[in-house]
Amino acid sequence: MPSWTDHLRFAFQPVVNLTTGSVAALEILARPEQGDVLAQARRNSGLDGELAALAVQSAARRETLLPLHVNVFAGTPADLGGLASLGKAVRGAGRLPWEVTVDLGAPFTHVPQRALLSAVARLREDGFRICADGVGDGDVPLRLLADLTPDLVKVDPSVVARLPEDRAYRAVVSGLRRFCDESGGQLCVEGVETELQCAVAREMGAQLAQGDLFAPAARRPIADVYRPAPPPLAPAGPSSPPGPLVLEFVQPAALLPATASAEDVRALLTGSPGVSGVVLVDTAGVPVGAVNRNRFLLSLSGRYGHALYADRPAARLADLPRTVGTHATAWEVLDVVAADERSRTGDDVTVVDAQGRCVGVVHLADMVRALAETRVEEAVRLNPLTRLPGSDTINSEVDRRIGCGCAFTLSWLDVDGFKQVNDGAGFAAGDELIRSVGRTLAEAVDDRPSARVGHIGGDDFLLLTDPAALEPLAAAVLDTPWSAGGMPVTLSLATVVCAPGAVTDHQQAAACLAPLKKAAKALRGASWVLGRPGSARQEVRRGTVVRVPFPQGPTAAGRGVPAAG
Repeated sequence: MPSWTDHLRFAFQPVVNLTTGSVAALEILARPEQGDVLAQARRNSGLDGELAALAVQSAARRETLLPLHVNVFAGTPADLGGLASLGKAVRGAGRLPWEVTVDLGAPFTHVPQRALLSAVARLREDGFRICADGVGDGDVPLRLLADLTPDLVKVDPSVVARLPEDRAYRAVVSGLRRFCDESGGQLCVEGVETELQCAVAREMGAQLAQGDLFAPAARRPIADVYRPAPPPLAPAGPSSPPGPLVLEFVQPAALLPATASAEDVRALLTGSPGVSGVVLVDTAGVPVGAVNRNRFLLSLSGRYGHALYADRPAARLADLPRTVGTHATAWEVLDVVAADERSRTGDDVTVVDAQGRCVGVVHLADMVRALAETRVEEAVRLNPLTRLPGSDTINSEVDRRIGCGCAFTLSWLDVDGFKQVNDGAGFAAGDELIRSVGRTLAEAVDDRPSARVGHIGGDDFLLLTDPAALEPLAAAVLDTPWSAGGMPVTLSLATVVCAPGAVTDHQQAAACLAPLKKAAKALRGASWVLGRPGSARQEVRRGTVVRVPFPQGPTAAGRGVPAAG
């Protein structure tokens, strides 16, 4: 008698790392050729769990080493108290639980949340990773999303499709990235079909992506995907972490149990030419050894090497693993490499989670290349006179803070009568004045993580900070006596204070500064005018109002006095 499984096929869609362009995992998608088994699985938790197990078995037949994403409805683990059939299938396929991510999908509305959270905790104890799937179009409550603290958040294709033209959708994705940063997860966008969608999603903070742009779902696992040209990494600033995070570069690790023999490692390496090394893990998934491909194969290829080592534990040819946490920066990874033996400089670095379990490896070449590109990009963006970033960097940070719902202040600073300074004291004195102002601003923001300063050209500077840090930064430049070639000089400052939601982008914030700048320039001496979007009120913090004397005598036509004949 035919079984329903006879008409069930599975397809594999790559999950792509947007930084490295490599395949980070494979999502396994059920494709029934007859019937509606997926609708039945939505109502039948046992059937849904069996589908998840069959998905892993299908991957095992394809002999892929990549991590797997397996879909289940959110109610399934809640009803079953876990996913015992999935765990059994993973062990039967020779895979390890921490190589499998469970994608929890809608509906969530009628799922008992305590039971779901309890089941998720048990899955995590077993080593599985958890993903909140289809966020943005499903019914997952925000409170439940926070309680789940997913290792991965996948944004629904319906949201991704609107990113290029809708600021509100971009703000949502940017906010999800901030949530992931705070909870220790990663952000993935689904259904990416165009270069523009990919570029905007990446700009909003997406780290992983899947969709037809990279590769459609196929019956066989695909490792060769389309790679859009990555944009330069944003340069680090005072409010940025020191360098890109290691999660941006994580690649799947080739894992074997600590008890594996040298022959097991040899078979894996010779069957997978692209694998640079093997991580040996204990029963809890904690790395206990790292096998470098070149040194290992060289040991076995020597005279009597295979006879000596083949049936012995691979751990004898392994080094101690070099590990970093998921929140480490690329520079911290380089510190770990520098502290090790020179012979291991090119070895992979293992990334571990809070429990010490392996979540992947980092190839040193990927990080060095990215950091070099960052430095080149920073040099291009810096003003040659002050070595401060230009307007692009400040504008990007303004948009990021708007997307995150942060309050901020944006200030425009310039030198009063700068043309007269150059004409009177010479351009060399003018250049030195600009350098001095730039140094003072850089020193003022150095110990304030929320502050950014930029030199947008000529004598114009931008200052971005939190409202609480504004007063001391303004005082640092306005209270300093300035001169150029012996000529006394004053500065003018215009500031717009933006509450969350007050402006939609950096263009609107800049437009609010224009009338404030004009008002500040109309004052005498060092001046400072402050305003807020949507309000005509201007607060004069510094400077003296210039009083124009009223005309006297018979020519005062404004008083109605006739002019003398």
